[in-house]
Amino acid sequence: METAQEIIVGYDGSAAAVPAVRWAARQAGQRNCGLRVVHSTLWPAITRDLGPVPGVEGSGLRRAAEDILAEGVERVHDAVPGLAVKTTLFYGWPAEHLRTLSSGAALLVVGTRGAGGFMGLLIGSVSLELAATADCPVVVIRGGEDPGGPVVVGVDFDDWELPLRHACNLAALAGAALRMVHVQKKHWIPRPIPEAGTSAQGPTEPRVQALLDSAARSAHETIPNRDLQIRSPIGTSIPGSILTEAQDASIIVVGTQGHGLVRGTIGSTAHAVLHHATCPVMLVRRPKPGPL
Repeated sequence: METAQEIIVGYDGSAAAVPAVRWAARQAGQRNCGLRVVHSTLWPAITRDLGPVPGVEGSGLRRAAEDILAEGVERVHDAVPGLAVKTTLFYGWPAEHLRTLSSGAALLVVGTRGAGGFMGLLIGSVSLELAATADCPVVVIRGGEDPGGPVVVGVDFDDWELPLRHACNLAALAGAALRMVHVQKKHWIPRPIPEAGTSAQGPTEPRVQALLDSAARSAHETIPNRDLQIRSPIGTSIPGSILTEAQDASIIVVGTQGHGLVRGTIGSTAHAVLHHATCPVMLVRRPKPGPL
């Protein structure tokens, strides 16, 4: 399992950022890797007067930003006492700085201020931009956390190996079950496929079964002692079916092929899962192809 590299977590002092810092701290402890807490302030774009107010101890915009960063470290130690933490204070748009730090990182973890229900579509511009542009997997912490729940991973024909690898790693670190989900389109012709030792749902077609068999073999080789659950629901909405299968999940892992600087270019399935999940979501993108 992967244990190297550094985990980056953004902290802005909001209530939504607290569970993100706690989650990142637990991951760093489990992976035995470094943790960096990052805060970015926009005040220098508004004023150059960042210093203290004369005669008022502990005042000033720079000091306020430093206090937020120190508070983030306290949140880390609340979750994992004694964990070594590095800190970085930036000035400017947070997504830009976090994206730069994501190069070579193990994970980039952020919270989101998005509300539930229909307003859940307002997931937050920073989270969405980083999901589309960061160079490492991005974990968006939203909703509640069920540490005992399974790790749920979406398995698709186009790109399942990298998301599955990260899902296996999460399951192994947490000692959790791994639940693979592939959603069959409703128009497919169903065929019965009993599968010993799994919990695949009802009928499926041979091409889908071949995909699930390949993914299951890979998972068993990677984490041979973990509980592996296979789901193959038939539905009209891929993200809706994944979310139904992930109601008890500790985290959902989905792949995305989106690239580019346009916010939200992460693919329709990843986009919908990210908006409507009630648990943390990891988005895994294939690295950009290098120059020919």
